[in-house]
Amino acid sequence: MNWDEFAAWGHRFTDWVRDYRQTVRDRPVRAQTRPGDILNALPTAPPDRPQDMREIFADFERIVMPGITHWQHPRFFAYFNANAAAPSVLAEFLIAAIAPQCMLWQTSPAATEMETRMMDWLRQSLGLPEGFTGVIQDSASSATLAAVLTLRERALNWTGNSRGLAGNSRIRVYCSAEVHTSVDRAIWVSGIGQENLVRVPIKGDWRGMDPAALDAAIRSDDAAGLTPAGVILCVGGTGTGATDPIDACLDVAQRHGLYSHVDAAWAGSAMICPEFRSYWTGIDRADSLVFNPHKWLGAQFDCAAHFLRNPEDLVRCLAIRPEYLKTHGQDGVVDYSEWSVPLGRRFRALKIWFLLRTYGLQGLRERLRDHVAWSGALHDRLAATPGFQIVTPPMLSLFTFRLAPEGAEDLDQLNQRLVDAINDDGRIYLTQTRIDDALVIRFQAGQFETTEADVMMAYDVITEIAGQIA
Repeated sequence: MNWDEFAAWGHRFTDWVRDYRQTVRDRPVRAQTRPGDILNALPTAPPDRPQDMREIFADFERIVMPGITHWQHPRFFAYFNANAAAPSVLAEFLIAAIAPQCMLWQTSPAATEMETRMMDWLRQSLGLPEGFTGVIQDSASSATLAAVLTLRERALNWTGNSRGLAGNSRIRVYCSAEVHTSVDRAIWVSGIGQENLVRVPIKGDWRGMDPAALDAAIRSDDAAGLTPAGVILCVGGTGTGATDPIDACLDVAQRHGLYSHVDAAWAGSAMICPEFRSYWTGIDRADSLVFNPHKWLGAQFDCAAHFLRNPEDLVRCLAIRPEYLKTHGQDGVVDYSEWSVPLGRRFRALKIWFLLRTYGLQGLRERLRDHVAWSGALHDRLAATPGFQIVTPPMLSLFTFRLAPEGAEDLDQLNQRLVDAINDDGRIYLTQTRIDDALVIRFQAGQFETTEADVMMAYDVITEIAGQIA
C-alpha cells in the first residue's frame, strides 16, 4: 500500500467509524458468537501473495465484527467502561501515524514535556495539592506493581533488586478482600508471595477496611519478626465499589512508617467533581495513587494516571542507565521510562490534551454527574420493585442487587440465570460478582454517550426478563 492508497482507505475507515459509532446502540451489546466461531472462520495458514484491501476489509466486517462485544455501546453497564471519546480516537490516529517511541526525553521531547504538563492538569482537576507529580502508565495494574516494588525496596533498605529476597525477613503488605486482583499479581511478580498479602477485615456499607483491624495486624506481624512494608487501599473497588476510609487507614500506615498506595482506577475520575471528593478524604497523605482516564473520562485505552508524592523512590527502584539510554548535554530532563516497568512508552499524553481541550472540565463533570444521578434513579426503582433486593448501595454510579422473590430457594442459580438471560437478550450488558459468598448482579453507568433513556431501559429489560424466569 502506498500513501495515496492509504489516504483513500483512511477516508473510508473514518466514514465506517462514524457510521459504527452512530448506530452501535442498534447492535447487541455482548458478542453473540460461540467459542471457536471466529477461529474457525480464519484461514489456518497465512497468505502467500498480497491480498486486496477490499477483500481484507470485507472479511473484517464478516468475521471480526460479529465477535466484538461493543464497549462503546451506551447500554454497556458491565465491568467498568473503557471509553473512547471522539477527540481521543483522533489523537490515537495521530499517535499511530507518527509512531514515536517515547522512552526518553530525547526520543520525543514533545511527548515527555506534554506528559509532565498533562499530569499536572489532571492533578489540578482532581484537587490534589501541589507536590504530587506523576507519570502515565498503561494501566492501574502497572502502577500498582510499581508501588509494590517501591514499598518492597524501601522495606529492604534498597537491597532487594541487588541481593534478592532470600535471607530477608518476610515482607508483609496489607489490603482488604475488595481490592482488585492486580494487587495479587503485583505481590506475585514482586516476589513477596501470596502468603504475605494480609487481608484485613472490612466493615460498613462501603465494605471498607477496618482501621483498628489494620493496626492490630501490623502490630501482630511486627511482634512475630515479620516486616510490615505497605498498605494498599481502594476507592471504588471493582466488585461493589468498596471504598476504604482513606484518612483513618493512612493514620495507621503513617504511624507504623508504611508505604501507602491508593487504587482509585475507576472512581478517581469522579474526583474532578468537588462534591465527590469526600470519598477519598485524606488522599493528600498517600504516597502514591492511580486512576484511569480511560475508564470514565473518555480517554482511549490505555491511559492510567499514576501520582506520587516522592517520585525519587520510584526512580531509585526502577531506573537503569546504560550508556545508550543516557541523554548528554541536556540538564534537568525527565526520562519517564525510569518511572515504569516497560522501557518502551507510547505518546499517551496527546489524547488527554485533545480530550480536556475539547470538552473542558465542565463538560466532563456534567457527564459524570448525569451517570451518578441516573444510576441512583435506577437503584430507587429497583428497590421499590417487589422481588428485588438491593445488596450494596450506590457508590457513585455502581450498585449491586439480586432477584429474590418470595419462596425462591437457590438465589445464586436464579440470579446467574437472570444475568445470563439478560446478556443473551443483547439490549443491555451486566456482570455478576459475589458478596459474602452470595452471587449478586452489578450495575454501573459510565459509557461516554449513555443517555437517561438508556439507563431507564435497563429497568425495563431487567424486570421483563426476571418475570420470564422467576
